[in-house]
Amino acid sequence: MQILLALIFGATYGAALHFLMPGREARGAAFAPVLGAVLGGLVYAILTWVGVTADDLRLWLASLGAPIVVVPLVLIALTRSRATHDARERLRLGIA
Repeated sequence: MQILLALIFGATYGAALHFLMPGREARGAAFAPVLGAVLGGLVYAILTWVGVTADDLRLWLASLGAPIVVVPLVLIALTRSRATHDARERLRLGIA
């Protein structure tokens, strides 16, 4: 049940970043929340499978920290990649 905390935090953080970071028109509205939830839940699950208990602070720092670090980096990379691709397509199609 406690994995829900990691999932909810990741989804909430991803949703907040979707609206706070520039370039949201270049990505889907569900991408960042789903990415954050998957990261938080995956890290939590892996660490519990390894044997880290829910009482251990390292589990919570890792499962909440992973979305904090990874989601903004992925959103920046995705936005840049999409902008570059769109510019290339405009040139190829002859659109100003």
